[in-house]
Amino acid sequence: MFYIKTANAKVYLKAIKKNITLIEAAGGLVMNTKGQYLFIYRNDKWDLPKGKIEKEEKVKEAAVREVEEECGIKVSELGEKICKTYHVYVNRGEVVLKKTHWFAMTSKGKEKLKPQKEEGITDVRWFEHHHIEPIIENTFPSIMDVLHKEKLVTNKVMPLSE
Repeated sequence: MFYIKTANAKVYLKAIKKNITLIEAAGGLVMNTKGQYLFIYRNDKWDLPKGKIEKEEKVKEAAVREVEEECGIKVSELGEKICKTYHVYVNRGEVVLKKTHWFAMTSKGKEKLKPQKEEGITDVRWFEHHHIEPIIENTFPSIMDVLHKEKLVTNKVMPLSE
């Protein structure tokens, strides 16, 4: 992993987007009525539920659909947009930039959690706010951005923070 520090991130990102495939995705940080947060386990990392926005689909609709499909729950309320994150990966030899729109969501949390195995999700769990250390120790930088933005992580120094 590496970080690029630039004087104008928007200009730099615009230049990058011209040369690689951009995929837009949406997902959510879901809290239940007990104040617990929902996380998925995929590709040996803890993650938040998210997925690609389908053609003609609105961003908010995609976020709710993906969370419900990947976790087997019903979102009871879609909240405010938290942030956007970007990450890069290689798919079949092609560099892909994924832009993900993150939303706060709530769920009653009474359904039996069901990981969407066909998407490589092997576990879905609710975590107490003060017990997310396993997440912090084994997740992606973009997920840390979401957790930091929502003040679930405050004692960890974020990369490039000033």
